[in-house]
Amino acid sequence: MRRRTVPRDALLDELAPIVARGLDRHLDSTTEWFPHEYVPYGEGRDHVDHPWQPEDSRLPDVAQVALEVNLLTEDNLPYYHLSIWGAFGRHEAWGEWVRRWTAEEGRHAIVLRDFLTVTRGVDPVELERGRMEMVSRGWYPTFPQLGPLDGVVFTSIQELATRVAHRNTGLITDDDRAVKLTARIATDENLHYVFYRDLAAAAFEIDPSAVMLALRRQVIGFQMPGAGMAGFSEKARAMARVGIYNLGIHLEQVLRPILFTHWKITEIEGLSDQAASARDDILAHLARLERVTGKLREPSAPVPSRSLPEVSPGRRRPPS
Repeated sequence: MRRRTVPRDALLDELAPIVARGLDRHLDSTTEWFPHEYVPYGEGRDHVDHPWQPEDSRLPDVAQVALEVNLLTEDNLPYYHLSIWGAFGRHEAWGEWVRRWTAEEGRHAIVLRDFLTVTRGVDPVELERGRMEMVSRGWYPTFPQLGPLDGVVFTSIQELATRVAHRNTGLITDDDRAVKLTARIATDENLHYVFYRDLAAAAFEIDPSAVMLALRRQVIGFQMPGAGMAGFSEKARAMARVGIYNLGIHLEQVLRPILFTHWKITEIEGLSDQAASARDDILAHLARLERVTGKLREPSAPVPSRSLPEVSPGRRRPPS
């Protein structure tokens, strides 16, 4: 028997107790941490008296690119907040979750920028220009116009993708401190992913057809949040070549685990004809991605630093 279609406000009300339980679990699971614990401030030098030079950075070229992309993506937080606030509302548990999520995400930009500035990992002038350009333009996800189910699906995929990208970035830096920092951020992203993933699973129990339709829209049309960044395509290709994040990783480490291990979309019953067709479209899309990744032959894990390309977008490796 097909289950009912639930109006937006009724759906938010029905999911509110699940949001509350998820928030309680999240608060029990998370560990308090502080950006200053991950930044070696004692190494800092005045950037006015000692302007940054390319040879100051000990990071591989592509690690500079990836850390910059990750940071500017985090800088887009005001627009993520507006999107989630608009999709989920501000009342009771929904509002509590959005505020808590925003506070936690805000730390990521703080610690990344301080680390890169203090260690002279990248040019701070170009970094600030990038932030101004990114935040002045803004990147808005499309899900607020589509409804809360699209929001839950998108954030589930995006948080897991971000977890993978942060952790893999750390692994190509050749810097144990950067590895520790990016692992800390990835831990936060994983907790956020678990919250949204389980919320979507609960929504499947309430209105599986509506969730499946949202899933088709978000899986097939998914873009990483950095898509609004100047030069993103070139930077993304550089990151893909060294196994930070690429189409194969997106398929095997993000989409397949979410869709088949956790949401078990092939086992869901009671779908409308339209939703069943949406599921077929999702499976066909995954098959297309598999064919493309087979041709691209990109690495499925970070490439050791000794194998990194000599030159990446806009940067040359400083002399050893």
